Amino acid sequence: MKYFIPLLVLITSSAFAADRPNILWLTCEDNNINWVGCYGNPHAETPHIDKLATEGFQYMHCYANAPVCAPSRSTWITGVHAVSMGTHPMRSRYPIPHDTIKYYPDLMKAAGYYVSNAGKTDYNIGGRDDSSPWDSRKVDWDVLKKNQPFFQIINSTKSHESKAFGDVENTEHDPNYVRLAKYHPDILVIRQNYAHYHDQIKKMDADIGAALAALEASGMAGDTIVVHNSDHGGVLARSKRFLFNSGTHCPLVIRIPDKFSHLRPAAVGSKVNDLVSFIDMTKTWLTLCEAETPDYLQGRVFLGPKKEERDYHVSYRTRMDERCDNVRAIRDTKFLYIRNYMPYAPWGQHLNYLWTMKATQAWEQHYRDGKTDAITGRFFGTKPMEELYDTSVDPDNVNNLIHDTKYAKHVARLSKELDQWQLDNFDSALLPESEMVKLSEESGKTIYEYVRDPSLYNLKAYQEASGLALEQDPKNLPALYKNLKAADAGVRYWGIIGCFNLQEEADLNMKVIRRALKDDSHHVRIMAAWILYRAGDKQAAQDCWNELLAESSYASLKIFNIIDWIGEGHEPYTEAMTACKFSHNGYVTRMQQYMGVAKAPVKKQRKKK
Repeated sequence: MKYFIPLLVLITSSAFAADRPNILWLTCEDNNINWVGCYGNPHAETPHIDKLATEGFQYMHCYANAPVCAPSRSTWITGVHAVSMGTHPMRSRYPIPHDTIKYYPDLMKAAGYYVSNAGKTDYNIGGRDDSSPWDSRKVDWDVLKKNQPFFQIINSTKSHESKAFGDVENTEHDPNYVRLAKYHPDILVIRQNYAHYHDQIKKMDADIGAALAALEASGMAGDTIVVHNSDHGGVLARSKRFLFNSGTHCPLVIRIPDKFSHLRPAAVGSKVNDLVSFIDMTKTWLTLCEAETPDYLQGRVFLGPKKEERDYHVSYRTRMDERCDNVRAIRDTKFLYIRNYMPYAPWGQHLNYLWTMKATQAWEQHYRDGKTDAITGRFFGTKPMEELYDTSVDPDNVNNLIHDTKYAKHVARLSKELDQWQLDNFDSALLPESEMVKLSEESGKTIYEYVRDPSLYNLKAYQEASGLALEQDPKNLPALYKNLKAADAGVRYWGIIGCFNLQEEADLNMKVIRRALKDDSHHVRIMAAWILYRAGDKQAAQDCWNELLAESSYASLKIFNIIDWIGEGHEPYTEAMTACKFSHNGYVTRMQQYMGVAKAPVKKQRKKK
């Protein structure tokens, strides 16, 4: 009789496992829907993904929250928006409170799942090793069979941006048979780079096919939900890293076996028009696995009987490697609204990594030669404060409707929803990155904790101050000057930004601006200096920037960016640039190298014997 209870437990446990699905998540990198055949590109060769769509469900409106890998995966692993934790800047690895926020594989393991990740982690989070939550970092079908239910990730790197680099002249795909985005000029090198990347997508699709074949051979296909999607959009310039459709609209295909047909969203082979945000995936997988779904999760369940409706999707762009920016976007299935908090930063900033690609180099040269038009040349200019696109007729997002009065109600609606989203989700990026890091470190709190303390991070005040700054209305000058006297550095920052934005439309009180050169916040100082530079007092600006650079200011990366944006050479700053030792995760060094002021490494002298 003493053996009966363990046997009963074993039988009950096995029966419970059989009632829950395995999940095979087949991820890939850096491609939007335009590279996949079943989404309508006749030149794409993706037979395995296309076949999976006929066996399952093709989601037509799935979007990444971040248009680049590390912040996107940061959002996935936690189920919390990267911009809500401070992990939104690329390659930053700022800490989060790990005692509060679990990684979703932790919760799956607690629910009895075997969890394995064969491929990329790259969570952009400090304080914990990326490999720690996984039972395994490889695919072993025999092990998986013995450890059902399982959650297995297989990531293909064949479509990564780096695969679009190199020689573009000898391609399997014909450059004459590619579908160019409207924002790209029709020149040979760009066509060749499209063809080259189509070759890589075909190889990625073969990886998906191999994984599906292995699942079938294992005999577990009837117990396994298969999910395929990219980690964000891409990959040619103006896609990855940007909040347009090209950077966020991702393929999502899900196949659900008959055994779990109650989880199906529609008839097999259907195109599903539900709006899905990447933040939803974590909570959805946990729900399907019958694991705990903590209250801090910010997504919604998009699949199964516990499905939650979604009306809007939000995405965010901040620093991308060595380049500063700050953008938010909100959308429904038709309209995309974009708010540019740094309109003075051009879209097409030179990014060392992106400029490795032949198409990017050719596009920039085409622009410099004066051969682009209003659409193909816009990428290299500064941004408007706001943008609105009707994505149903303009999927390439080239026709900005922001000033068309017919769409004013949609602008108002989406802008209001974005404001509320920022409050509900604790948007941590309404202060410059290094200002936020400095303040959080001084408080002894993680950014996640800091922004949830209203006595430290006055998000509502920053919203109001930034909104005033972006209105670009001369009537706001008294309010902007008042903000420059605020006790809160964040309010003062938006006060100086508002003055900067108005400089060409209003006579600024330069005494007020000069006082800002002594502000405690270095970010306030450098923007005040830029106002003076544009007003003709270049010496005052240069003195300010050189002093901060020589002292290795925490705002050094922004100064490097500004000097490059101005485009009048860096000779007055060479000595200070060379002396700057503030790292900013190594990106100041990258700017030093780009601008030709990096010190050569010191060679160690061999001792004579």
